Amino acid sequence: MKTPVLFSAVIALSLTACGQQESQPATSQAEPAAVAVAEAAAPVLKSGEQVYKEVCMACHGSGVANAPKAGEPGGWTALFAEGQAVVTAHGWVGVRGMPAKGGRPSLGLEEFARATAWMARSAGGDWQDPNEEMMEEIREEEAKRIEDLKKRS
Repeated sequence: MKTPVLFSAVIALSLTACGQQESQPATSQAEPAAVAVAEAAAPVLKSGEQVYKEVCMACHGSGVANAPKAGEPGGWTALFAEGQAVVTAHGWVGVRGMPAKGGRPSLGLEEFARATAWMARSAGGDWQDPNEEMMEEIREEEAKRIEDLKKRS
C-alpha cells in the first residue's frame, strides 16, 4: 500500500518541478527597470528659490538680526570672500543669529546649499547649485565648524 502513495508523491513532485523553470531577464532588460525604480525612489529636491521662499525669506528678506538680504550685494560681499562651502556649512550648523538649518530641522543639506547659492546669486554672486564635489567641501567644512564649536564650549 505504500507504493501508490510514494508513486503519487514522485509524480506530483516531478510535475511541479517541470513547471518551475527559472527565467532571468537579460541584463539589458533588467537595468532600465532598476534605473526607473531608483529614479522613482530618488527624492525631488526643491530649487534654491523654493527653499528661500519657504524657509529663508523670513530673515533674509528683511534683514532680521543683520541677516544678509537676498538681492542686496552689500551684506554678501564679505561672505563671497569666505567662499560658498564655508558660508553654507556655517549657516547649516548655525552662525551668529542664524539657527542651524535655518530653523527647519527637516531641511536637507543639499536643499539648504541650493538656497544659499540662490541668495548669493540674487545678490550678484556666481555661486552655482552644488555638485557632488561642492557638497563634499561643504560636509568637510561642516565637520571643521562643529569641531571648532566643541572646542569653544
